[in-house]
Amino acid sequence: MDLISRISQHFQDSAQVKLDAVEQLSAPIAEAAEAMVACLLANGKMLTCGNGGSAADAQHLAAELVGRFEMERQGLAAIALTTDSSILTAIANDYGFKAIFEKQVRSLGQSGDVLVAISTSGNSANVIEAIHAAHDNELRVVALTGRGGGEIAGLLRDADVHICVPSDRTARIQEVHLLTIHCLCDGIDCLLLGVEE
Repeated sequence: MDLISRISQHFQDSAQVKLDAVEQLSAPIAEAAEAMVACLLANGKMLTCGNGGSAADAQHLAAELVGRFEMERQGLAAIALTTDSSILTAIANDYGFKAIFEKQVRSLGQSGDVLVAISTSGNSANVIEAIHAAHDNELRVVALTGRGGGEIAGLLRDADVHICVPSDRTARIQEVHLLTIHCLCDGIDCLLLGVEE
């Protein structure tokens, strides 16, 4: 096995998926950034969720919003629903793993907030339940998926935003999700701070 060639292929594949996705995803990413800014300006908040690598992405987004991305600004309201071990284990133990995000959305989500729901397959049962709860509580949903969007694609409403990576490989989908998160953070900062370039 030629490990260097294999690594080079990963770089090339990652770059190609991003280039293939740019036209398809630019408009929904911009729409999501605008929705998030409108939410924040109305004193709303972001709730983020996902599993595994998508949990890390959910936490990454919340951290960039509460802390900062590349420009200094006041912290923005965001909560990663993946981080409180007492809440997660209590809900999973008492209601099942499928309810770990849904119960939090019902408790914390208010009308006008935004749920950022991340699932590479679009079929994560606990993320799907969170989307149902978000709709019940009148939250707008920004869904980051891949593989055609899975079940989540069929759940989204007209006001929601679907950012679906055109790939079937989990690693490639996650790489584009990370780029998407950085684009969202940059877009939010530019809109809030009035950056022209």
